[in-house]
Amino acid sequence: MEATISIKHAIEQIVKEKGIDRNVVIEAMEQAVLTAANKKYRNTRELEARYNHDSGEVELFEFVVVVDEVQDSYKEIDLEEAKEIDPDVEIGDSLGEKLDASGFTRIAAQTAKQVIIQKVREAERETIFNEYSDRQWEIITGMVRRFEKGELLVDLGRAEAVLPSKEQMPREVYRPGDRIRAIITEIRMTTKGPQIILSRTHPSMLAKLFEAEVPEIAEGIVEINAVVRDPGSRAKVAVSSNDRDVDPVGACVGMRGARVQNVVSELRGEKIDIIPWSEDIARFACNALSPAQVSKVFVDEDSRALEIVVADDQLSLAIGKRGQNVSLAARLTGCRIDIKSESKVAEAEQNFASFDGTQSGAEEPVEDAVITEELETTETATLETAAQKQAE
Repeated sequence: MEATISIKHAIEQIVKEKGIDRNVVIEAMEQAVLTAANKKYRNTRELEARYNHDSGEVELFEFVVVVDEVQDSYKEIDLEEAKEIDPDVEIGDSLGEKLDASGFTRIAAQTAKQVIIQKVREAERETIFNEYSDRQWEIITGMVRRFEKGELLVDLGRAEAVLPSKEQMPREVYRPGDRIRAIITEIRMTTKGPQIILSRTHPSMLAKLFEAEVPEIAEGIVEINAVVRDPGSRAKVAVSSNDRDVDPVGACVGMRGARVQNVVSELRGEKIDIIPWSEDIARFACNALSPAQVSKVFVDEDSRALEIVVADDQLSLAIGKRGQNVSLAARLTGCRIDIKSESKVAEAEQNFASFDGTQSGAEEPVEDAVITEELETTETATLETAAQKQAE
């Protein structure tokens, strides 16, 4: 009776504490009894262990095959002897006889301990992997446990995650016990179990923070079309609206900037430029270079290159500190961007005209006139297109 209560209690305790499937635990118990029995009988018999849910016992059965002539007494039985057990038995049938498994209880308990531990570990790993594999690209909150070779180990409750050094925000400092929010970027199964990789620098982290703060994004009214970041420093987010009555930039900024400020606070002061997305690459580039004002845009669609002209007093603003603004704009648009000031463009055109006129020796060189006309035509077309789209 004690063994029965012990087995039942052990199963219930493992299922409750570890959250492991009951069938996995029962299978481990059966395997433990079978292993102990096979060890005693030196694998000479056909044995099977089954858990009886009514009695709470692991029962052991020996199976023999009915034959005309017995060659292996441990695995075979002749027809005459078999009919004494079951009158309807025929040649080739398999007969099962229940054996006394009480002698294996202690041995089974010892063997089962290791088997169950291994089964529990495997089941736990699989359960954790399945749980978190569906949560990729989700922001999760955990507690900092410790540092290991620059990596931050984060306790998520039932699992432990890793925040690699390259995925950590610059100048952020954490201590054991601190709470931390990060996005799950990868879940992979290793020999040591599931490994959950986190990031605070990935662009999706920023997108998910906005999704949590802006109901219009969660509802699909406002879409985040592109995100680029210099983590901890500056980011640009391109947004659009599926409803003409909803301003996508205003929705993301929020009343008095409350929504965007919550995101900035989570990212420890990272500056965020929210700009309207456009299919027109010229207009999109102008938006992407915000807060700088653009005078002209020349587009080379074949090489996806943009030549952008700005007023002299806007040049440093367009380029940004250490080229950060133009670099983020180029990544956001997916184009190579070349920025020039109006004075430099005018000087270049003047030098070109002077050089070409000197070479030809004509007051109005034909080639120069053609090139100038092309430039003027391109420029006019660009400005007209922009004006038309603004009117629309």
